[in-house]
Amino acid sequence: FSKTIQDILNRHSYVVETMAQGVIEMEDTYGMDDKISERIQYFLDRFYMNRISIRMLLTQHAALFGNISNHPRRIGHIDPNCDVIECVSNAFKAARHICEHYHMQAPDLDIVTAEGSKIVDFVYVPSHIEHILFEVFKNAMRAVVEFHRDKMELPKLKIIVAKGQQDLTIKLCDQGGGVPYKVQDKLFQYMYSTAPRPQYTGHDSPLAGYGYGLPLSRLYARYFQGDLVVSSMEGYGTDVYLYLKVNSSEANECLPIYNTTTSRMYEAEKVVSDWSSSTTWNQSIRTYCTAVKSKQPMITDKSIISIQ
Repeated sequence: FSKTIQDILNRHSYVVETMAQGVIEMEDTYGMDDKISERIQYFLDRFYMNRISIRMLLTQHAALFGNISNHPRRIGHIDPNCDVIECVSNAFKAARHICEHYHMQAPDLDIVTAEGSKIVDFVYVPSHIEHILFEVFKNAMRAVVEFHRDKMELPKLKIIVAKGQQDLTIKLCDQGGGVPYKVQDKLFQYMYSTAPRPQYTGHDSPLAGYGYGLPLSRLYARYFQGDLVVSSMEGYGTDVYLYLKVNSSEANECLPIYNTTTSRMYEAEKVVSDWSSSTTWNQSIRTYCTAVKSKQPMITDKSIISIQ
């Protein structure tokens, strides 16, 4: 059974790249409008969240009962004393290696903790934190190198780690020039990337350039009730906030539910905006109108509004 589990993990290692290439080919063949793009975004969020959950179960079993060597402190892939500073350092080293490979240089890193401690730990899955931070570091390093390409010394990246009663927050600050305000919402859209689109050559095709780094990282954060938020200042830099649950009792997995509401999301017509221009601050209004038209419940940040 353990061997079968490992075979499944190996067989599906390149699902993300394969799906990304499939969406690219569909876009090139049939085109892509806003309506289709929203439905693809909705589908991929749910598809990849399911994948994260399934692979979490598979890798946990493989680590406990398979032939995978595991850290003596961990229970499978779960670390009861997950060292956040160590996760930050591991992700930074991996991202820096790639940045130096492509750009021949990379910015340094300063790590600051709110309490001045060198050890910040809690119960979590270290591989999830490292995956999220690796993607965030790659984006920050590339932005800094390209924005300061004419300077001899690159400004450092800065990580601030704070552990509260409910949230453990990791903040990454860079001086990579930032992005325009109207682009910030697109950063978490699949297929949106500021990097050139890579050429798909098989299993060794790089993930960078597909635009899946931040969307998938946010799903990893949200899987255990956390979140990933980006705030940017065009002309200066970007701040990324990673929120994780401190209390393991509150870190329940978040999974999609399949019901009649799901099918309505694919069938609902796109509502025409009732404002003179389409802006980010009236997105919730348009979402509400779409829910009313399709007669489905709309989930908001604070409550569930039932629409009759």
